[in-house]
Amino acid sequence: MRILGLDFGSKTVGVAISDPLLITAQGVEIIRREQENKLRRTYARIEEIISGYGDVDRIVLGYPKNMNSTIGERAVKTEEFKAALERRCKLPVILWDERLTTVAAENAMMEAGIRREERKEYVDEIAAMLILQGYLDRLKNTDGKDQI
Repeated sequence: MRILGLDFGSKTVGVAISDPLLITAQGVEIIRREQENKLRRTYARIEEIISGYGDVDRIVLGYPKNMNSTIGERAVKTEEFKAALERRCKLPVILWDERLTTVAAENAMMEAGIRREERKEYVDEIAAMLILQGYLDRLKNTDGKDQI
């Protein structure tokens, strides 16, 4: 069993996958979109990734709440993306609070000495890894009983 992690943005979707033991999250790729409202290719690529791994049983999708826990425009678009993913992929999609994951991804890359120009190239994939790793850690700390 594996879990797919996604960081859904207006121009990109960062993708991560868990190992079969659900211990670690690894980056897969960044799906780039030409237009925010055109998602057909994005859904198709996600379906390809899922079928390529074969044993994905759920998706964890970063949920961009505002810092005061309110739901803004980006969160509403994420909810719409979630509903469409569930219809297309026939898998449960869990929304996971992603506040500050992009900041954490940027900080991790700075600490690793990655140059500013190159950070933009990887930030969404690393954010997807952090979203998924947070979920995996929660599963581990609740012995898999809390599927959120």
